[in-house]
Amino acid sequence: MRTTLRDLFPASRRSGSDDATLNESTSISQTYNANSTSASSTNEVGEKGEKGRPEPTRRKTQGDGRRELTRDDCEEETGYRFSTAKKWYIITVIFIVQVSMNFNASVYGNAVDGMTEEFGISAQAARVGQAVFLIAYAFGCELWAPWSEEYGRWIVLQLSLGLVNIWQLPCALAPNLGSMVVGRFLGGISSAGGSVTLGMVADMWDADDQQYAVAYVVFSSVGGSVVGPIVGAFSQRYLDWRWVFWLQLIFGGATQILHFFTVPETRTTIMLDRIAKKRRKAGDTKWYGPNEIKGGHQLDFKEVVQIWIRPFRMFLTEPIVLCLSLLSGFSDALIFTFIEGFTPVYQQWGFGTIALGLSFIPILIGYVIAYLSFLPVFYHDNRNRKRFGSDVYAPERRLWWLLYTAPLEFMGLFIFAWTSLGPAYGIPWIAPMIASAMIGVANYAIYMATIDYMVAAYGPYAASATGGNGFARDLLAGIAAMYSTPFYENITAGGKYQLEYPSTILACLAFVVTIPIYVFYYKGAWFRERSPFAESLGSARKDKHGKRLEGERDEEKL
Repeated sequence: MRTTLRDLFPASRRSGSDDATLNESTSISQTYNANSTSASSTNEVGEKGEKGRPEPTRRKTQGDGRRELTRDDCEEETGYRFSTAKKWYIITVIFIVQVSMNFNASVYGNAVDGMTEEFGISAQAARVGQAVFLIAYAFGCELWAPWSEEYGRWIVLQLSLGLVNIWQLPCALAPNLGSMVVGRFLGGISSAGGSVTLGMVADMWDADDQQYAVAYVVFSSVGGSVVGPIVGAFSQRYLDWRWVFWLQLIFGGATQILHFFTVPETRTTIMLDRIAKKRRKAGDTKWYGPNEIKGGHQLDFKEVVQIWIRPFRMFLTEPIVLCLSLLSGFSDALIFTFIEGFTPVYQQWGFGTIALGLSFIPILIGYVIAYLSFLPVFYHDNRNRKRFGSDVYAPERRLWWLLYTAPLEFMGLFIFAWTSLGPAYGIPWIAPMIASAMIGVANYAIYMATIDYMVAAYGPYAASATGGNGFARDLLAGIAAMYSTPFYENITAGGKYQLEYPSTILACLAFVVTIPIYVFYYKGAWFRERSPFAESLGSARKDKHGKRLEGERDEEKL
């Protein structure tokens, strides 16, 4: 279950040399200005100055004398000038929001045994609810995106959290599997996910400064998926299975209340509307916000459909998006495969329900290690951007750390596979857990680096590109919920290596899907030069003599 960077803005982009290191020649350098609406709806792109800040934008004065308020007119009152402490408090609340959403997806597995007994169904049938939730979540993240841009982050997150909490009731009270599946579908489609949460990062940090915050929110996304089985194990052991859903409601309700009372609106266009109204009330009647100028909140059906379709179009037609999204999605599906596959592996050491839940802690430790490992990379690259300009690196630079961390995935899977031989071969239980931690490092790094690269490589189309990434992660995780247990039970069923061969197959697949990382690192510029989206971006910039004006709608060109 993952977030999608539907609303993140690129730090910069330029054509890079094959080695993806410091380049002397620059081409397209694209960054979003503070007022940009994400590509989830319409992007407003501004040219960055030497310090990564938007150049003063062209004043917009209407024929009736009304003047449109821009970020340049009230910089101190926007989210970009919140204090550092306030920004990080807001992002920490969003961290909790994201954990709660992914907790809802992963904790479901702890209710399967209870449902099979009460409903008289097979375990495989009971897992349909988990698959449906994840697949619906994949679409829900895309469906919520335009509305957060038009009406604001706060109200959309409140609606999403409220609906998700409501749909916990039919699940907790479900009299049969059909009611459960309906409730889970509604909960998944109501989850806004990263289309809103990561958009808030872009509301408060300029493009060149947001990597630290992005990494933090990404950590909440992957971390929430393993918190579920850890907490769920205690619920499964000591409470009725329906408490799995009551716990989701309690967690979600507390999160919604925290968000309601402590998180302000961060969407820049909404803040500009409010500031303009405040100025008019104080007597300065010429100022109007961007939504007031255009006559209110307007998203026509054609525009909404175009926004929803674009991520899928890029997913199917852009080699970079397709390959890296499949890599990211496969990595995420592994975690959901493990949620089911851990049981037969660790039962060899006599693990009970609680111990099985705690066996997910090494994956969480791997996430922590991966998150911390990115921080010095960010520091080094940001220092060079400040010294030499924001386009000092080609976009492929964002994949550099992944060259060293991605192999941990197939290495970890191989180790996990053959340490699954168990105590009969003198193997201690800690051995497969070390392998799990390695996989956790790779899973976080793959998600973080591929998203970061797409943001840099696709400029104003980054939101649609990363939307495909998030969609792949959620969709493949949903599919994994259905095949994971049969995969471990039926491959060489009853054979000597029944547990080892499935993980070995996964390791071989992980090796194959890792190859594109190295292809795009060294040859990414070649692919970008042949991308219709990148070509359109270059032509548009040429038409404007290299400038982007506030309010310009980039993605409508395709």
